[in-house]
Amino acid sequence: MAFDLDTALSDTIRVGASDLHVKVPAVPRIRVAGRLMDLPSHEALSPEDTLAVKERVLTSEIKRAEFESNGSADLSYYTPSGRFRVAAFSQRGSASFVFRVVPPAPRAEDLRLPETVSSWSDARRGLVVITGPTGAGKSTTCAAILDGINRRRACHLLTIEDPIEFLHPDRKAIVCQREIGLDAPSHHVALRAALRQDPDVIMIGEVRDEETAMTALRAAETGLLVICTLHTIDAAETVQRFTDLFGQNRAVLARQMLGGTLVGICSQRLVPAVDGGLALNAEVLVNSSRMREMIVEAKPQSEIRKAISEGSFYGMRTFDQCLLGLVTSGEVKETDAIDFATSGHDFKLMLEQAGHAHFAADDPRARATDAPGDW
Repeated sequence: MAFDLDTALSDTIRVGASDLHVKVPAVPRIRVAGRLMDLPSHEALSPEDTLAVKERVLTSEIKRAEFESNGSADLSYYTPSGRFRVAAFSQRGSASFVFRVVPPAPRAEDLRLPETVSSWSDARRGLVVITGPTGAGKSTTCAAILDGINRRRACHLLTIEDPIEFLHPDRKAIVCQREIGLDAPSHHVALRAALRQDPDVIMIGEVRDEETAMTALRAAETGLLVICTLHTIDAAETVQRFTDLFGQNRAVLARQMLGGTLVGICSQRLVPAVDGGLALNAEVLVNSSRMREMIVEAKPQSEIRKAISEGSFYGMRTFDQCLLGLVTSGEVKETDAIDFATSGHDFKLMLEQAGHAHFAADDPRARATDAPGDW
């Protein structure tokens, strides 16, 4: 029986999965609560099956050309059952796909975002950076911040995405969403044009190079609120990565601009929750006067991390401080928290100081190394 993509996607949503993997010669697989499993009642796929999927989803000439020249492309796909972000790529000579389910635009309170991060929806100008590995919920957090702006502020909100994920209807704001490959040929073209389109808020799907980073900083300097994402492991590395995009010759300028415009950085991880789902482990950096000086003066990442750990007054917190809160509230098991802690040894000390003495010292997982968890 020929593979029916829309039926498979409908089944993916029905069982509560986050992703559908389609490749030859495997049975379609879904990811539920972080774990991969076969999609029930489906057979192994043939090259003809994935070729038919390719013809169905790669309808944009720009995206088709990108796939043929680069071997991969990112795009969006719609069915009556829902919206999907699609990663299309070639492997072993056949087309393969990962379909990520895109739920309706979330609200900050539904995601239980840190209050500090939710408050960034009220910022009028500056740069907000959301970071983390693939699948850590960066797009979801950005969508929640945008939803807060959309509900409370009469403004022009412009997004530049590759592809568009969450749809935002006009509420108090006018929302224009531009998709690379459909509405603009590249991030650079779309971002340069955005500055002439009277925006109040710009959301950039991902900052990947110096031109995009510089345009984002200049837009923030001129009084716009700019929201963007980066693939970094924590807030301190994000400061370094942002300046590294400019090279050594312009690093001083980059730090000055970043120090002067940054609102805050939220770095994210998802950890196993007690209820079988995933819990948000968020590190938050707020651009206080002390932090601003550290950014401009190129202080080491270790000093920035120390300042985050001491910045609770401003709403800052490290990953491990957030994990401690998740353990205390009963949302995450101690053993899982130690596995995912930035420093397993230091986190065990934090648990002891917080009164979690019942953790079994002879549990082999208690002797985990200090290496970061595998994200």
